[in-house]
Amino acid sequence: MNNFDSRDLRTTLGAFTTGVTVVTTVDANGKRHGVTANSFSSVSLDPPLILWSQSLNSRSYPAFRDGERFVVNIMAHDQAHVSNQFAKAAEDKFAGIATSEGIGGMPIIEGSAAHLECVKVAAWPGGDHVVYLGRVEKIHRAPRKALAFGEGCYMVTFAQELDGAIVSEDALGFSATIEAVRLASAAMPEICEQVGQHTACLGAWGNHGPTIVRWEPSGRPVSRQLQTGVVVSLTRAATGLAFAAFYDADTIQPELARDLAADAGMSGPKIGVLMGRLAEARSRGLARTIGVTPSERHKATVNALSAPIVNAKGDMVLALTVMNRADLLDPDWNGPVATALRAAARQLSWRLGFKKSVPA
Repeated sequence: MNNFDSRDLRTTLGAFTTGVTVVTTVDANGKRHGVTANSFSSVSLDPPLILWSQSLNSRSYPAFRDGERFVVNIMAHDQAHVSNQFAKAAEDKFAGIATSEGIGGMPIIEGSAAHLECVKVAAWPGGDHVVYLGRVEKIHRAPRKALAFGEGCYMVTFAQELDGAIVSEDALGFSATIEAVRLASAAMPEICEQVGQHTACLGAWGNHGPTIVRWEPSGRPVSRQLQTGVVVSLTRAATGLAFAAFYDADTIQPELARDLAADAGMSGPKIGVLMGRLAEARSRGLARTIGVTPSERHKATVNALSAPIVNAKGDMVLALTVMNRADLLDPDWNGPVATALRAAARQLSWRLGFKKSVPA
C-alpha cells in the first residue's frame, strides 16, 4: 500500500465533483443549527432514504446527534456565500439568511435548488465522522441550477450529452453562439485555474465586431476596470486578432478593411506585418499581443493570448482569451499558458461537437 496523509486523501477525493448541501435542524432549546456538507447521497427510493455524514468535532454535532429531524437544503448556483457561511464556526450562522419553517419547525433555506425534509432513522460511527440515515417525508424542487464543488472550488453544472456534444450540428447561428457562451461561461473558473490564474474572457462577434461577453477576473486580475459589451480592435487586441485570423472570411474582410482605413497609423509596411501576424496565428492556433496597453483606465502593460472555439462544423463561434500584466504572463507560443489555453479551447470545441478536436 502506498503511504498518504489526510491532505493527500482530501486532494484525491476532490477529484469527485459533488453537489453542495446545507443540513439544518433545531435543538431541544429551539436554537437553529446548520452545517455545510457535500457528503450527501441517495440511498433508496422505496422507502425514500438518504444519508449524509458530519464531523464529530462540529459544534453542531450534539444538536444533530440528539435531534429527530433535519432538512437537507441543496444549494443553488448563486448560493456559494450561503455554503461558506454555514461552513464556518459562528454563533448565528443564519444571520442574513432567508428561511421558512418546515415540518417540526425545521429551518428551510430559501432560494435553494431543492430541499428534503427528513426524519432521522439511524446513525452509525464512521471514524472521525458519524453517518446519518434519513427517511424523506417531504420534498421541493425549484427551477434553479445546483451549485457544485470539486478540486477545492465551487463550480456551476451544465448539461452534456453522452457523446460529449451539447450543441447539435444543425444548431447554427445565434442559437449556437448562445449555447457556446453558456457552456464556456460555466467552464471559465476551471479554465482560469488551468492557465495559471490569469484574467480570462470570452469574445463573440457582435453588431460592431468582436465583443467581450464574459470576464473571469481570477486570483490575479489584470485590472479592476473590466467591462462586458466592450468592442475590441480587430488589429490591436488579441481577441480581435483571433477573429481576424479564424472567423468567417466573408464577414471579416470588409470589417478588417474598414478598420485599416480608419487607422491613420496603419501604413503599407504595418499592414504587411499585420498580415504576417494573422498567418502566424493560424499556424500556431492562437493569436497574441505583447506589451500592449489596452486603455488608459487599465494602467497596465499587458500580454494576451487568444484561441478560437469552434462549433460542430469547425466554424469559429467564440474567442477564449487570457491576459495579464506583461511581467506575469509568459507569451511564448509553446509556454505553459499557451499550451493550457489551446487545450481548454480544444476541450470546449469538442463539447460543442467538433469531433476533429481531441479532448485534453
